Amino acid sequence: MKKLIIRAISGLIIVLLTIFVVSRGGTLMSYFTFLLSIIGIREFYNAMEGTKVVPIKIIGYISCIGFLFNSLGYKWASLIFISFFSIIALLIIFVLNKGTTLTDITITFFGIFYIPFLFQHIIYLDGDIYIWLVFIIAWGTDTFAYIFGNLFGKNKLCPKLSPNKTIEGSLGGVLGSIALTVLFAKYFGLTPLWKLILLSIIGAIIAQIGDLAASKIKRITGIKDFGFIMPGHGGIMDRFDSILFTAPFVYYFVNYFIL
Repeated sequence: MKKLIIRAISGLIIVLLTIFVVSRGGTLMSYFTFLLSIIGIREFYNAMEGTKVVPIKIIGYISCIGFLFNSLGYKWASLIFISFFSIIALLIIFVLNKGTTLTDITITFFGIFYIPFLFQHIIYLDGDIYIWLVFIIAWGTDTFAYIFGNLFGKNKLCPKLSPNKTIEGSLGGVLGSIALTVLFAKYFGLTPLWKLILLSIIGAIIAQIGDLAASKIKRITGIKDFGFIMPGHGGIMDRFDSILFTAPFVYYFVNYFIL
C-alpha cells in the first residue's frame, strides 16, 4: 500500500509539473525538454554499459545542448548540423581511440536520435492546442491499460518483454485514449472528430510500442528500471518512454492530416 501511495504521489507531481510547463511553453518548455533529454540519454547510456558497450557519453550530452539551442531558435543548431557534428565527432573518436568499437559508436548515435531527437517533437508543438494530445494519449493509454489489466487481464500481451502487460489491458488503453481524446476535442471544439479518434487509436498503439521498446532495452541490459529519479516509477525513461514515440506521431499526424 505504501509503494502504491508513493507511486501515486510521484506520478501526480510529474503530471502537474508537465501541465505547468506545457501551459507556459516558450523558454521554459525548451529547458524542460532539455532536462528530460539529458537525463534520459544518461539513463540509456548507463543501461547500455551493462552489455559491455561503452557509449561516448560526451557526444550525446553535447547533442542535447545542440537540440536546446535549436529549440531556442538558433538557426545554426539545425538537425543537419547536429547530425553532422555527431557523426564526425564519433568517427574521429573511433579512429583515434583504439578501445572504441563500432558498436560503441552505433549505440551512441542511436541514443541521440532515440531520446533528444524524439523529445524535440514536443517543442515543435509548443503553443499548439494539439500538444496536450501527446500527454493525453500516452499517459491516458498507460493509465487505462493499467486499470483494465488489473481488472480484466488474463491473456499475456508480450510475456517475454513485459510479463505484466495483457491484451485486455492493451485494449483498455486504446479505449481510454479514445475517450479522453473525444472529451478533449468536444471541450475545445476540435474537428473533424473522426480524424482525432483515428489519431487516438493509432497513437495509443504507438505509445504501447514505445513502452515495449523500452522494456526490451531493459531486458537486454538486465535492469529493472532506467533510474530512480521518480520514486515508484523509476527514471525519466520509465515514465516518458511512450511519450518518445507519441510526440513525433502526434506532430506529423496533426500537420499532415488535420491542419
